[in-house]
Order: sequence, then C-alpha cells, then structure tokens
Amino acid sequence: MAGNPRAAKGKKGPSKGTGGLGRKALEGKGPTPKAEDRPYHKAYRSKELSERSAAKRPTNSRARTTGRSRASEEMVTGRNSVVEALRAGIPAKALHVAVRIEVDDRVKEALKLAAERGIPLMETHKPELDRMTDDAVHQGLALQIPPYDYADAIDLAQDIADKSRKGYINNAPLIVALDGITDPRNLGAIIRSVSAFSGHAVVVPERRSVGVTASAWKTSAGAAVRVPVARAANLNRALEAFKGMGYFVLGLDGDGDVSLPELAVATDPVCLVVGSEGKGLSRLVRENCDQIVSIPIDSAMESLNASMAVGISLYEISRQRAATARA
Repeated sequence: MAGNPRAAKGKKGPSKGTGGLGRKALEGKGPTPKAEDRPYHKAYRSKELSERSAAKRPTNSRARTTGRSRASEEMVTGRNSVVEALRAGIPAKALHVAVRIEVDDRVKEALKLAAERGIPLMETHKPELDRMTDDAVHQGLALQIPPYDYADAIDLAQDIADKSRKGYINNAPLIVALDGITDPRNLGAIIRSVSAFSGHAVVVPERRSVGVTASAWKTSAGAAVRVPVARAANLNRALEAFKGMGYFVLGLDGDGDVSLPELAVATDPVCLVVGSEGKGLSRLVRENCDQIVSIPIDSAMESLNASMAVGISLYEISRQRAATARA
C-alpha cells in the first residue's frame, strides 16, 4: 500500500468517485457578460432607459405599410441650429432637451420659442439623444421635424385648374416643376418666389430629387406654409397629364425656342419646368415640354442658379399677366 500514490495522505488530485466535480470546477463561470447586461454597471441603466423610451413611443402603422420609418423624421441638432429653426417657424413635432442640461441664453430662447408655439418639450437622457440623432453633436438640444405631407401632383394640378375655372382663384394656374434639383436651399428659394409672384404649387419628382427638409423650410422664409409642394411618381407622366388639363408646359433652358420677354402664353395656365444648374433639363422632360424658354443673359455667364432663373421667369409671367389685366 505504501507504493500506491492514491493511498498517500496529503496527496492532491482527483480521487475515484468524484463524478468529474474537479473538472467542472476548472471550467469556470463562462465569459464575462457585456457591460449592458450587468445590473450594477451604468451601461445597464442606459440600456433600460432606451428600452423604456422605445416602448412608450406609439407604433406608426402607416410607416410600416408605406415603407417609411421613424428615420424619415428629420432631427435639427445643436443649440444654434435649433434656435434658428424655431425662429424661422419650421413645423416641429417635439423639442428634446437633455436631462440636467447646462442652460445658456440659446437654451432659454429655444424653450421660450417652443412654449410660445405649443411645441411639446421632452426631457431626454443623453444616451437616447445620441441614438435619436445618430451621434450628432446635439449639445443637449434636438428639434424633431415631422415628415412633410406631400400632395399628389396630378390631383393638385387638377384641383387648381378646377378652382380657376370656377373663379375661386384670380389668376391663371401657375405651377413650377423641378427636374433633377437636389439642393434643399434651391427648393426653399423657389417656394419663396412662387409665393411672391402668385404661383399655386411646386412639384418635385419622387426619386432622386430634393424634398421639403428643415433647410428648405428655413430658406422659404415661411412661404412653405402657403405654397403646397406635391410629389410626382413619374415627372414625365405628370407633365403629360398637366397638358391634358390645359396647362402649357414650359421648360427653362439656355438654348430655348423663345426668349422669355417674347413668351406668348404667360396669361394661360402654365407649368414652368426647371432643371439643375449643371445638367439642365433631362432629355425626356425636354421632349415633353410644349416650348423651351431661355432667359437672355450676358454671354460671359453660362447659366443661372435654378432658383434665380425661376424667380426671373415668374416675375416676367406676373408682369405680363398684370399688363393684360390692366388692358
């Protein structure tokens, strides 16, 4: 027995009949849980707050059926940007303010403007604000802009034409359609010009085109409240439909059939189409126009900014209409 190591007293190691308990002890307790899964860690608290906030938000069934998600709602972030957006009267769904935010004059003004306009104030934890703004520099303030409610281009054009025939609007229908314009500031400036010269609507294509964003709202200087913006699933089909309603579709281009001062159909229902400054009108849109109109400019200047070209053209159409009314 003296030569048997298992019988030796004080000898360490597994003995017969342990059932593998020694091996299990050596396996340990598995990998360390993530920080957000450990109840004593601050990341766990942040995760809980985010989940509770998400659970409180109502489900948007329309977003599911149309393919739109909450991401379509724009967030204006940063103290200066939020204050400027509120000053410009941009429609807002809520003003999110960080918990324990360090208050300065900009925060005070943002809170005051939101209260005056009846915009709900939402006290939001920083991790949730980071998530909502895709980690943008928000400085504790984020203004939630709801998606713009676009009209249907063909339905809106028909409604304008019907109101004109019934005498509900004083001047002939006037619509501006955009082809390939992607800068929201251009859209905002065009909306402003349409409002200034008694136009009735702006039409944008559904794809590869600018939309009504916070920047467009701001540039329009409030005119976006008065001038509806409609979307066309297919701009060329919409233009064909407009012609069937009695609109003259006029394309703006440097190489035009007629110079703007010689335009003969200004007093009729008009849809004015403008392309981007670089590419101009696309081939199919150009072919769908009844006439291509050019603005006479100095030969040293190749082209005009889209919003400037629209403003000049709308002024001339408005001038001709006023002269005809006086005659």
